[in-house]
Amino acid sequence: MTVQQDSIYTTMSATTVSDTVVSTYTRPQTPYQVLRLLPKDATPAQQDSAIQAWLKPQEIRYSGQPDTLHLPGEGIPRDMTIAEVPLYYRENFFSKDSMYHEELKPGGSGVSGDPVPETLSNDNVVTSILIICFLFIAFTLSRISSFIVRQLKDFFYPQRADRDINETGNEVKFQIAFVGLSSLVYGLLYYLYVMAYVADTFTLSSEYAILIIFVVVFIVYFALRFTLYHGINLLFFDKKRNTKFLTSLLFITAIEGAIQFPNLLLLAYLHFSPIYAAIYCIIVLVLVKLLTFYRSYVIFFKQNEVFLQIILYFCALEMVPLLTLWGGLSVIVDIFKIKI
Repeated sequence: MTVQQDSIYTTMSATTVSDTVVSTYTRPQTPYQVLRLLPKDATPAQQDSAIQAWLKPQEIRYSGQPDTLHLPGEGIPRDMTIAEVPLYYRENFFSKDSMYHEELKPGGSGVSGDPVPETLSNDNVVTSILIICFLFIAFTLSRISSFIVRQLKDFFYPQRADRDINETGNEVKFQIAFVGLSSLVYGLLYYLYVMAYVADTFTLSSEYAILIIFVVVFIVYFALRFTLYHGINLLFFDKKRNTKFLTSLLFITAIEGAIQFPNLLLLAYLHFSPIYAAIYCIIVLVLVKLLTFYRSYVIFFKQNEVFLQIILYFCALEMVPLLTLWGGLSVIVDIFKIKI
């Protein structure tokens, strides 16, 4: 028997195969039978080549016929071609954890805390408005500082009560703007009071709505206050003194808002005590009313020396509108607050 070998596989002559292999063995069905045909000194490469030459991979085709060989009374056996992972392999305690599923949004662990309450200190809109107001106050005080000095001298020098103070158009506009600032400051202060001691939820869709209502109410109050003073004074006093008093009243109201502005900043951003803030606000109001009383006395009643009339005049034009304002604001809050 002659055997020819190369580096790829081992071949045998046709005569040898026909005479010995085919007559002695059937076709190899396993790698073991193939290796038995090779000489003992065959290299691993030659063994692998011989196996690939004899054993060709074929496609496995499973029968589509139903299996009828199951036991009587038993159900149809499971299809072996279908591989299903048991439930205890597919699900476990951590199956739904976000660390195992990138498609799930990770959530925080622990117990959720209370939401941060809505305050002026974390409100970007109100903070922006207050910054603009601060810059406006600083700019205005630098522009009309000389006018403020003249007004203060006119307040505390009764002998100059008959002298007129000439005001420019810009000075009047700045004072009117300060009256608007006073309305904004008082609106915010009353808003803080309501949120702290009366109610913190309203039927309105936005918290800004109730704040705007408060500011508008104070604007209407100051406008009606000036209108009421102007109408009553025209009935009893001459036009010159009436104009002088309205000028003083405009100055007092403008300065009132500028003085109350630090109180608002302390209360909103520096956690100022509400009791101290209320004392601050009351002191400013008392000083403003005293200055108004003093100016009305110097301009209208000093010559007549009638004390009872000035008391009635002051109560009718200052205290009654102030009490009406407080009652009106209380009614508005009671209308819009959520009653439980």
